[in-house]
Amino acid sequence: MDSTHRIEPEAGSLRELLRVAWPLVLSSGSLSFLHVSDRIFLTWYSLDAVAASLPAGLLVWTLMSVAMGTVTYVNTFVAQYDGSGQKNRVSAAVWQGVYLAIGSGVLLAAFGPFAGVACGWIGHAEPIQSLEATYLEIGLYGSVPMMLVAALSCFFSGRGENVVPLLINVGMVAFNIGLDYLMIFGHGPFPEMGIAGAAWATQIAKLAAAIAYLVLFVRLKSVQPYNFWRNFRFDGPLFGRLLRYGSPTGIQFLLDIAGFSLFIFIVGSTGENELTATNLALNLNSLAFVPLMGFGTAVSTIVGRRIGEKRPDLAVRSTWLAIGLACSYTGLFVLLILFAPSLLLSIYEMNTSDPNFAEISEIVVQLLRFVALFSFFDAIAIVFGSALRGAGDTRFCTVVTFLCCWSLMVLPTWISHRFYDGSLTVSWLACTTYLMALSLIFVWRFQGGQWKSMRVIEDIPTDHPDADASLKTSIGVAEPLVATVE
Repeated sequence: MDSTHRIEPEAGSLRELLRVAWPLVLSSGSLSFLHVSDRIFLTWYSLDAVAASLPAGLLVWTLMSVAMGTVTYVNTFVAQYDGSGQKNRVSAAVWQGVYLAIGSGVLLAAFGPFAGVACGWIGHAEPIQSLEATYLEIGLYGSVPMMLVAALSCFFSGRGENVVPLLINVGMVAFNIGLDYLMIFGHGPFPEMGIAGAAWATQIAKLAAAIAYLVLFVRLKSVQPYNFWRNFRFDGPLFGRLLRYGSPTGIQFLLDIAGFSLFIFIVGSTGENELTATNLALNLNSLAFVPLMGFGTAVSTIVGRRIGEKRPDLAVRSTWLAIGLACSYTGLFVLLILFAPSLLLSIYEMNTSDPNFAEISEIVVQLLRFVALFSFFDAIAIVFGSALRGAGDTRFCTVVTFLCCWSLMVLPTWISHRFYDGSLTVSWLACTTYLMALSLIFVWRFQGGQWKSMRVIEDIPTDHPDADASLKTSIGVAEPLVATVE
């Protein structure tokens, strides 16, 4: 049977949401597994290495966050342009993301040699500080391929063609795991590189993924109607709109990641065991958090599509369906960490002989109770926040994230460690309060409905060749959300 004649799911239906979301959830889950596998290998290698990897990794993301958040907002432009039938503008938007990815990536790589200075400001113990500097420097050198992958993937995810990013991410993770084994411990032609091996393995895998995307843009027939290679020109007005609507998302990424980074650094000042336990607890939390980002991307894509079609009421239905799915997934994860934490920790303990691991495990189990509590609020914040950003309500999301993160999580944690005994319980309770407040505010904003009248793309003149397609979507005769990979 010809797949191009298959029956497409009804707009706003659960089937449509599942069809868009499942590859994104698995894709995000595979990226989560990439980071978890890195930490597992490093735990087997050295607890100092795993203690250094999360703070340094968060610092990499902090420095990249503004550019990365802006680049990934190409997804919303692609969704809205595709929803309005403007195929040439879809590829033009992706190219603007590519230019931003290359320019900002080169700039970030130039800061690589200064990684040691940045890690010196953190103030961790010298052995860990040196490892953090190594991981940070290599991570900055990989900025260009990392952001290229983000920009190029938006062409597929923004149109709902999500199997392609899934396959590339799974291949990238498998490649990374193989390189981790070879480069961390020194097997085959590679010397023993420890934490540097883990960092280089990730960057090489990202580069391979970027190359894979470029090959697909040449070979996939589903790319041809969008004239991708013909719309490579720099478009000043479009680039400006990407900065206007995308940069608030990038700033939100910065404030959120910087807040969590500072949270980690403050908690880490309590002691090395507390730092390692916090790292492991958050690493396990990523098994829930990162797949939820897949739900978020799916919601952002569908909302953007419906805004482009001028049918926002269907976006409301899809968002609530996504909340049900996200909370159901989170519930399964919570049951696992509450009733089988030793099973999760056994993977880290398997090949480590460090005598401190038993004490660290006890701390992790306590912290996982907070993870179980705030995971549901995290799911709600991700889905509703993604829906708002998919429509273009980025500034509100940025301001609220900043106020909640820094006033409810960072400040109380700093006060606790600066003036009192620096209790982990107080710090993690502050983190839970932040996510609870953020989720409730996003629900209130979504229910208010202001986002329904927002739009990040320009209107099409009536004499434009895409005007007929735009008219079709506005009266409900939209093209299928999920494109066919031929």
